[in-house]
Amino acid sequence: MVVSAGPAALVSRAAVLERFETPIRMRSVEVPEPRPGAVVTEVLCAGICGTDIHLQDGRLPIPIPVVLGHEAVGTVAALGEGVDSDALGRPLGIGDRVMWASSIACGTCYYCRQIGEPTLCANRSVFGINRRADQFPRLSGAWADFQYLDPGTTIIRLPDDVSTEAAISLGCAGPTSVHGVVGIARPRVGDTVVVQGSGPVGLAAAMYARLSGVERIVMVGGPAARLELARTLGVADAYIDIFEVKEPAERLVSVLRDTQEGRGGDVVIEATGVPSAVAEGLEMCRPAGTYLVLGQYTDHGATPINP
Repeated sequence: MVVSAGPAALVSRAAVLERFETPIRMRSVEVPEPRPGAVVTEVLCAGICGTDIHLQDGRLPIPIPVVLGHEAVGTVAALGEGVDSDALGRPLGIGDRVMWASSIACGTCYYCRQIGEPTLCANRSVFGINRRADQFPRLSGAWADFQYLDPGTTIIRLPDDVSTEAAISLGCAGPTSVHGVVGIARPRVGDTVVVQGSGPVGLAAAMYARLSGVERIVMVGGPAARLELARTLGVADAYIDIFEVKEPAERLVSVLRDTQEGRGGDVVIEATGVPSAVAEGLEMCRPAGTYLVLGQYTDHGATPINP
């Protein structure tokens, strides 16, 4: 719901984190006109990521207040001067349904230029995470009726045959998994991949591993409803429920039994967000294999590892 605040102004609702470990507050924020190169979107659907919960709990030192939400689908409400196409060069107009990247890298720091890892950018601007709600443009998170997309945002116009629900289901988990699985771990045709975790990131990681041509995927996760969804989607070949197989040593035996010649995964992907899963997952990886930590973003404490 958006209400008029005058002949030219709109007021948007926004879900604002004002203090850690406290409830989110609903606030009214005036929707600004887009500056040159910027875009204002009307949010159709925004996801709730596990990171949002961790931010509310104060597990990452972010500036507050902040409008949370870093994954969304919306329609173009206003275009700033100079904006007439999306990141793929396709025409972009008012009313078009779009998605956008959650962050803008500077392109000039050490990590952007020398390492080629914009996700490590020292100056990265992240919607819904490190953009203050008391500074222009205020509406920098997706948990609002409108979101302001700064110049430099990667915006993609959605095809008509992709539903809003299908798009938002991979809003954050999709790019995370593409970067980690396809860009870093790079499983090969014929590999066996073990995925720890059956939440959105685990499901997406398994999907992209499958698209990479791997031979077998073992998913270790839970609860049962999540594993049932994974079975319905067909993202793995074997499933181990951590609520049924409760001891790490027993899970290791089960995983090794499901890998080629019992040697472990060629690639093991951690997508749990639980630090203790890292030590357990390293044991599931074959010698000279690849272990990808994909699910650890906020501070959940240290965990012992036996090298």
